[in-house]
Amino acid sequence: MSFVAFVLVAQATPAPGEVVPLTFAGTTLRAHVADQPEERSRGLMGVTELAPDEGMIFVYPAPRELTFWMKDTPSPLSIAYVGADGRVVSISDMQPFDTTLILSRGAALYAVEANQGWFAAHQIEVGALVGGLPGPAKK
Repeated sequence: MSFVAFVLVAQATPAPGEVVPLTFAGTTLRAHVADQPEERSRGLMGVTELAPDEGMIFVYPAPRELTFWMKDTPSPLSIAYVGADGRVVSISDMQPFDTTLILSRGAALYAVEANQGWFAAHQIEVGALVGGLPGPAKK
């Protein structure tokens, strides 16, 4: 089981870095890539708002059950866990500053966070295929 910890840092948008267009059923989400351990640990902590079609993709070296929480994250988010085959494994809503662990409910290579309700608004469900995924992280 993987556990992601966050530290509170105030910022309006994610730190600059690589952004990839991910496609979900014909809809594009511009996702900031977090593929290094430090980036995955920081995530969207302290981010107070995202653009409507903006998010973050957490990339891991190998598929495994993933666990996230929202301890130091002030914005309500939804998370889609995605397997190595590019299909959504599970989707959950997450509340600001909540320490409840959100499990992937299956092996996942990626976790994609977006504004809360983004996946539902675009009718993205478990089993949906995600396009534009980067390769596995090196560490």
